[in-house]
Amino acid sequence: MKIACLASGDGTNLQAIIDNIESGRLEARIVAVISNVPGAGALARAQKHHIPWFVVNNKEYASRQLFDRELAAIIDRQEAQLICLCGFMRIFSPFFIDHYPGRIINIHPALLPAHGGKGFYGHKVHQAVLASGDKISGCTVHFVDQEVDHGPTILQRTVPVLPEDTADSLADRVLKEEHLAYSQAIALIARGELKIGLNKNIPLKMRP
Repeated sequence: MKIACLASGDGTNLQAIIDNIESGRLEARIVAVISNVPGAGALARAQKHHIPWFVVNNKEYASRQLFDRELAAIIDRQEAQLICLCGFMRIFSPFFIDHYPGRIINIHPALLPAHGGKGFYGHKVHQAVLASGDKISGCTVHFVDQEVDHGPTILQRTVPVLPEDTADSLADRVLKEEHLAYSQAIALIARGELKIGLNKNIPLKMRP
């Protein structure tokens, strides 16, 4: 399966996907790494592993849709079959979501639907988990739809929330699970074992 990875930051989830592909644990090929941030760490990772990389700086586009159309042009030119958001800090226009129905996935550092939606990103998520008193946290890989952190769940991995946890320590523990979960989800899709259910809120195993 050909995948495009979109990242705004350092790209540790991207690196985990790269490592799993290179080790043979994941049968996929990254055909594009795209960032909206010039100089993002994810781009350096792509260069190191000789993966095609592109910068589409959102500040250079007059509207979200024009920005999204440029993203789509690159993705289509690279013939990517699946789009993986690896810390991509942009909300897509309806055009982009409709252009790739059931082909965009994201990872979120909490057990959705808890602690998701606009404003819940990075350490803000882990701070919210600690403030809520939750005993378990984790990560969620999900299909992307028109709402933020809302699409059908593919899989989740959990971690305990410890009494002495800070946002930093909890983030470190969750991130280790993210690195496992994302490649597991990609593998399920690559093997044709998942599709979005008709009710749009759970993925169903595909019939042979």
